[in-house]
Amino acid sequence: MKILDWYILKRYLGTFGVLILLFIPIGIVVDLSEKVDKMIDQEAPIDAILIYYLDFTVYFANLLFPILLFISIIWFTSKLANNTEVIAFLSSGVSFTRFLRPYLIGATIVCIVALLFSLYLFPNASKGYNEFKYAYLKKNRDSRITKDVYTQINDNEFIYATNFRPDKKSAQNFTLEHFEGEELKFKISARSINYIDSTYVLNNYVRRDIGKREDSFVRESSFDTILPFDIEALTPVNYIAETLNYTELNDFIEQEKKKGSGLINTYKVVSYKRWSIPISAFILTIIAVSVSAMKRRGGMGINLAIGIVIAFGYIFMDKIFGTIAEKSTFSPLLAVWFSNIVFSILAVYLLRKAKR
Repeated sequence: MKILDWYILKRYLGTFGVLILLFIPIGIVVDLSEKVDKMIDQEAPIDAILIYYLDFTVYFANLLFPILLFISIIWFTSKLANNTEVIAFLSSGVSFTRFLRPYLIGATIVCIVALLFSLYLFPNASKGYNEFKYAYLKKNRDSRITKDVYTQINDNEFIYATNFRPDKKSAQNFTLEHFEGEELKFKISARSINYIDSTYVLNNYVRRDIGKREDSFVRESSFDTILPFDIEALTPVNYIAETLNYTELNDFIEQEKKKGSGLINTYKVVSYKRWSIPISAFILTIIAVSVSAMKRRGGMGINLAIGIVIAFGYIFMDKIFGTIAEKSTFSPLLAVWFSNIVFSILAVYLLRKAKR
């Protein structure tokens, strides 16, 4: 690797690292100032708070990764341009494509590290972050769908319940329907269901067996039985997808598909983003270099302004299309990669313009 490559690569990784180290403490201070009263009111233990902010660091860094990377490249490349170092490189016979090589090497390193974070480290941090939030900061708020629960528990059986209480392992107005093919064979209903010592207790139990000529009924005021589902799995916590590594998440999505979950698109958006965000390092790098490599009249300030607008445009588009996919039938794969596709086109255009 040439001296030019090492020089730019060290600037690339060093500036990005410094920017993360600067912004994370700011994020922690801002978050702590907003939540310290709730932590005191809920008597959150010091060790839990420390672990929470360790998880918060990873969560926060993953969230701001694209914009911090983009701004750091704009920053140090603009300094190179203002010091006429870029002009010196290009005047020595180095093509713009060759000048871009150490940036792409840096983007590869950042992409690999971000990918490892996204696939494995971030899920653990997200789990700790969300569990602390619901335990101490959003106490008594439901982290699950609890009002009307309807799900398929296996190939033949569907259940419905209202007022599901995960903490008490109970629900109201419980119904289980057993089908063979498209034909209903029997139906179990109860006013309430409680999970106690590996057994389900059904109050005001009614079983209806569907006959060819007439139906038969069994009624009990209280009935103890074993049912083929885990009451904890009726409705996963809202943030469950974020807490699973990539393999676990894909297995979880397949299980939820069999259950007929209405949140499949939400889970797929999380899965696809595990890859799309790290890959964006290449796209944002090319855009940042193309925007800031040339010396401008307004100096570094103009480059930073342009860079911040583009970075926030990327984040905004990513969030908007992700939300659209979660709330509609829009393709999650297209929604997640749409911002990368659009900004890839922008990157090609700006790169060609910069080469001229």
